[in-house]
Amino acid sequence: MNHFDVRDGALHAEAVSLEAIAEDVGTPVYVYSTATLERHYGLMRDAVAAHRPALGEALIAFAVKANSNLSVLATLARMGCGADTVSEGEMRRALAAGVPADRIILSGVGKTDAELAFAIKTGVRQINVESAVELERLIVVAAGLGVRADIAIRVNPNVGAGGHAKITTGGSGDKFGVPVSEALDLYARAAASPHVRPVGLACHIGSQITTLDPLRSAFGVLRDMTLALRAQGMPVERLDLGGGLGVPYHGMAATPAPTDYVAMAAEVLDGLGVEAAFEPGRLLAANAGLLLSRVIQVNERSDGRRFLVLDAAMNDLMRPALYDAFHEIEPVRTRPGDPVLHDVVGPVCETGDTFARDRSLPPLQAGDLVVFRGAGAYGAVMAGEYNSRPLVPEVLVQQDRYAITRRRPSYEEMLSRELKAYWL
Repeated sequence: MNHFDVRDGALHAEAVSLEAIAEDVGTPVYVYSTATLERHYGLMRDAVAAHRPALGEALIAFAVKANSNLSVLATLARMGCGADTVSEGEMRRALAAGVPADRIILSGVGKTDAELAFAIKTGVRQINVESAVELERLIVVAAGLGVRADIAIRVNPNVGAGGHAKITTGGSGDKFGVPVSEALDLYARAAASPHVRPVGLACHIGSQITTLDPLRSAFGVLRDMTLALRAQGMPVERLDLGGGLGVPYHGMAATPAPTDYVAMAAEVLDGLGVEAAFEPGRLLAANAGLLLSRVIQVNERSDGRRFLVLDAAMNDLMRPALYDAFHEIEPVRTRPGDPVLHDVVGPVCETGDTFARDRSLPPLQAGDLVVFRGAGAYGAVMAGEYNSRPLVPEVLVQQDRYAITRRRPSYEEMLSRELKAYWL
């Protein structure tokens, strides 16, 4: 469910007209709904609370990489949400948004020594270690700081899943985590060190997963490893289950409900007495946001092809170009007439700057507004300034009010960030 509905003939975000936002902020612009963020987090929180005996005082840690807007993070933090981070910048964002350090997890396959030191000094909940060499580096960093760091070993369970090969992270050929055969030994090595304290295991097998079966298999691997480690006399207090559950992008078939997902996890972990962590990103944010764009022109060719040229481009929304991702596109205000086929494209000088081909849409003309649904995750966070186009702004709506939470830079500001070489 989301809170983007037609009122008085035009699409609104909660009680705010998207036409009003376009007039005030300009286009393209990302628009997020507070009510949708709160509803999605509330559903996940309630599902976890219903299975507390099996999941312990489970942590829900939003995957900051999905949407790192400070106001989005602060909205979730005020409800008690933690943060799953993969860089020092994301840790700093989470802290700035009000997430307590002990509710922040640091993951990532290539953490620098500086990032490890920052995490330790900040006092994050745990650092998910992804390789033997990283463990050795972390031990050196922790020893230098005189602190014993809590860690989890990220396991590669050889269960790959996801909506695209580029977002599958748990297969044997993927760069993430430690194979099961090595993870048990690595856990023992960590337990023998006075500078780190292994508290559990972690896994994350992919993104936009649309069935529970691969997740159940991965969680089963963690359960078996927990029992094996305990049999060797080593404590396992936490299991970080990662994220990855898919969402029903507008117009797509339903995906497993968060309640079913959490119930499955509780069934697999029942009796272990561990504290679980969930790291949803897309699940909370995707359908809480949309990209609002304006039609520049409609190019009609003699061969019958019709190109809908928008002021949004691939550098504003990368997912279609990167992953062949589907986003529902619809007008803010629908004109009368039969739908016609459009190729929906942006102004960037790349053939890849194509959002959709042969998409059936109502009649559209220059100046009309359209939206890309389901753009709240992996949208603005991946945007750039290719072709020297200003970075897309972001807006957060709450009921009948809205705020610009990242403004569009001026061309002067863009140029001022660069310095000419001193000899030029």
